[in-house]
Amino acid sequence: MEFVSQSFYPKGGWRRASQYIVHRLRRLPDPAHKISRGIAAGVFTSFTPFFGLHFIFSVALAWVMRGNVLAALLATFVGNPLTFPLIAAVSMEIGSFILGEPTLPLPLVLGSFTDAANDLWRNFVALFTDEVARWGGLSRFWDRVFLPYLVGGFFPGLAAAFASYFLANPVIVAYQKARVARLKKKFAKRRERAISRRIEQEKAEVISKRAAAE
Repeated sequence: MEFVSQSFYPKGGWRRASQYIVHRLRRLPDPAHKISRGIAAGVFTSFTPFFGLHFIFSVALAWVMRGNVLAALLATFVGNPLTFPLIAAVSMEIGSFILGEPTLPLPLVLGSFTDAANDLWRNFVALFTDEVARWGGLSRFWDRVFLPYLVGGFFPGLAAAFASYFLANPVIVAYQKARVARLKKKFAKRRERAISRRIEQEKAEVISKRAAAE
């Protein structure tokens, strides 16, 4: 129950979770363009109907695109219980239009999910019993839900991926440059302090030698 509740409302709230994701993305060690490719891969994956496999698909896509894998995993955060209803509605609307099929109302979509799950369970049981495998529910789910979602999610997913790349890249470049400048400044201050301590030590040694000679 705790896992389910945190899926809808993470500990600390969505704002804190978003800040954590952004913080981790900015501090990744790869070049900005590679991190941005990973982000694009994760965002695109969030628009696919492969629920439960988004992590795997985002990693594979990031590898093909030569993007940062961790950035891809973090970017799948775009797909969450708050955004999935909107993503699914838009994707199925576009997919149904492309395929020339009527868009299913929500009750029928949920019913297709139930029928498909029942077929999966019956077919699993059929492997070990004399029960006959059934594919009607799965076939309807494929035709009415999965295929329209898959086809329709491609275009908004691609648009969101391009947008996320071109928005993230300059931000990450600016952050990395500022971070390098801060590190150089910090190193210069440490170097100055070390030189000052060395000079003070040498002065003290000279004074002690003079005092000993006198």
